[in-house]
Amino acid sequence: MALQRMGIVKNYEDIRKFTVVIVGVGGVGSVTAEMLTRCGIGKVILKEMPNSEHSLTYIYGFQLILFDYDKVELANMNRLFYQPAQAGLSKVTAASMTLTRINPDVKIETYNTNITLTTQFEEFLRVLQTGGISGNRVDLVLSCVDNYEARMTINTACNELALEWFESGVSENAVCGHIQYIVPGESACFACAPPLVVASEIDEKTLKKDGVCAASLPTTMGVVAGLLVQNTLKKLLHFGTISWYLGYNALADFFPSMMIKPNPNCTDSFCLKRQEEFKNRVIEEPVCKNEELPEDKVIHKDNEWGQYSVFQKLY
Repeated sequence: MALQRMGIVKNYEDIRKFTVVIVGVGGVGSVTAEMLTRCGIGKVILKEMPNSEHSLTYIYGFQLILFDYDKVELANMNRLFYQPAQAGLSKVTAASMTLTRINPDVKIETYNTNITLTTQFEEFLRVLQTGGISGNRVDLVLSCVDNYEARMTINTACNELALEWFESGVSENAVCGHIQYIVPGESACFACAPPLVVASEIDEKTLKKDGVCAASLPTTMGVVAGLLVQNTLKKLLHFGTISWYLGYNALADFFPSMMIKPNPNCTDSFCLKRQEEFKNRVIEEPVCKNEELPEDKVIHKDNEWGQYSVFQKLY
């Protein structure tokens, strides 16, 4: 609530009114889920049901939804979040248990599902449309998967539903990572600008050798998860500037940032449809004249230590 007093966020309590989907609860996704849970994303809502046996009934209005189909392994212990005692459990089950202990007010909904399978893609699409058991459309999708096929599946679903999402990833050398904010039609989707490996028609599976695992550092994954959640909060609570694409190179502490425009020759038909819709919206929206904005006054506010702090909006 201090963010409100400082004028950073207009109403932080709105964080309870969102349903967010995290696909992939591995090194980045599990930490992302923990951060959002500690921030209070979604909330168990109590509602009176006069015709029921009990006067109060739990109604799950908004929640954090987790998708994964992998199990916790001891090899995951060099990362954050999971514990050795959870080895053998499905990641969504282990994550739900831990997150519920951290903040029992947040409703965690889990799907032990491989979304890349045709038989399970429809379920994924339904959850995005209905918010699972809540019946509320999902507000945002966070992709924390580690392969191209899963990213393309999320891309296809979000393009079809015109749903905004964040893509994230960490390189196999464990010292680079990125996040990308994707608004269908307005920015490049994942099919608009495919990775170099895919564009070169190299099979992603051939890059991985048997018995050799990609490097992983909890530090790099923690940084990427932090950037992802920070931008998620800015998007949902409407403060600050959202990064369209933000990279991270740990070797030089380099953070490249850019905006990637949609590809008019994208191979995704839904992306082309969203591009056309966005163009039509831009044409229909009236052009606002530049107006001089009043200069913000510096506000000095006393605090409990008898000192003052200075808060000023920055543009």
